[in-house]
Amino acid sequence: MGFRWNSPLAQVIAVGFICFCCPGMFNALNSMGGGGQVDSKVGQNANVALYTCFAIFGLLAGAIHNKLGPKWTILIGCATYVLYAGSLLCYNHTQNGAFTIAAGGILGCGAGMLWTAQGAIMMAYPRENDKGKFIGYFWAIFNAGAVLGSVIAFIINKDVVVAKNLDDTTYIAFITIMAIGTLIALSLAPPSSVTHSNGDRIQIQKFPTWTGELIAVMKLFLDWRMIVLIPMFLSSNWFYSYQFSTVNGYFFSTRTQSLNNIFYWFSQIGGSWTFARILDYQGVNRKTRSLWGLMIITTCFVATWIGGIFFQKGYKITDPKGNHDYTEGASYVGPLFLYIFYGLNDAAWQTYCYWLMGALSNDVTVLSRYAGFYKCIQSCGAAIAWRINAVGTPFMTELIICFALLVASIPGALFLSMRIKDHSDEPEEANNHDMKYVDGKAEA
Repeated sequence: MGFRWNSPLAQVIAVGFICFCCPGMFNALNSMGGGGQVDSKVGQNANVALYTCFAIFGLLAGAIHNKLGPKWTILIGCATYVLYAGSLLCYNHTQNGAFTIAAGGILGCGAGMLWTAQGAIMMAYPRENDKGKFIGYFWAIFNAGAVLGSVIAFIINKDVVVAKNLDDTTYIAFITIMAIGTLIALSLAPPSSVTHSNGDRIQIQKFPTWTGELIAVMKLFLDWRMIVLIPMFLSSNWFYSYQFSTVNGYFFSTRTQSLNNIFYWFSQIGGSWTFARILDYQGVNRKTRSLWGLMIITTCFVATWIGGIFFQKGYKITDPKGNHDYTEGASYVGPLFLYIFYGLNDAAWQTYCYWLMGALSNDVTVLSRYAGFYKCIQSCGAAIAWRINAVGTPFMTELIICFALLVASIPGALFLSMRIKDHSDEPEEANNHDMKYVDGKAEA
């Protein structure tokens, strides 16, 4: 059968390109520390506002998505990325930090909507034996956006050695690409029209009342499968403030930050794709693959963060900003590879989170709630972490907190992995964990 726009793969790829344009460009900006501003305090506080609102709307966005559908949920979310990038351009001329922080909060609301819809599509549309592959496809396309954004920033700022704000041209380029992504959202097909090659439709529960939907979302806090993953969800974006602000933003020159980010985000493409193929390997049962995946990410992050401890011993928050440049040669290679491995670990960690949730259900309605819950907890962690970063916490303390949270995630993930089934819950079984719907009304 030829290409079909309403196929699950086409829809996941479309969402990948939307995230290429919007969150991808945002990641390129954010990973430069302070959104490309020398005074990183405004960017740090904007991130606190962003992730605080993200946490709230991440939890509510499952209900919004299940009512509005993916097209309008994602469209609204994308528009807030354009606003945030515009606020940074405005800041270059007005130094109006309040506008940037407010735009960060609005972006948090929109990002909660976009990422919840994205998670539901990515986990629910593929067949069970393809879930890792679809996650890999999405992650590769999405992170290619951050790679492109970093390339743009590097080319425009290739002669900037001493730290300075990104210029207007960089921000305008990002705004344009984000606007394109917003328009792509209009092409998304409704879930009811998405079919597999044999004509099978994806699983969708009928939307209940708003009250019933919100009750179903809140009951996730009583679902043991979500409870044991809270430490893993909490830690999954916690380290961004340390990696982007403390390592990349504080240690390197402006142009080298952009160059580092090219490698950081490119490593995520390979890391997610490779790891996703392992999780989809059909030679063993799903429980075994789950345990293999946990063992791999545990080994990788322990080795990487131990290396980070040795690197962090080299400078403190009381030292002048580093401005180390890629032209320094051999002394640059070690920190670069550490930063690359930080990116690999991030990709593998989040791929594993999505794969675990996708192993629990095939229903897009249920998975939209799981995705919203994941983003809620993840954003709570990110908001706390960015605040810790903004108040001038010693760098080594930041690192130890990140490392400790990652370690604390392993017992819960292991507990769930030991109970993973070869086939995801069907709607009837999933309802035992969530809500039952009869004629569109919620029942306990």
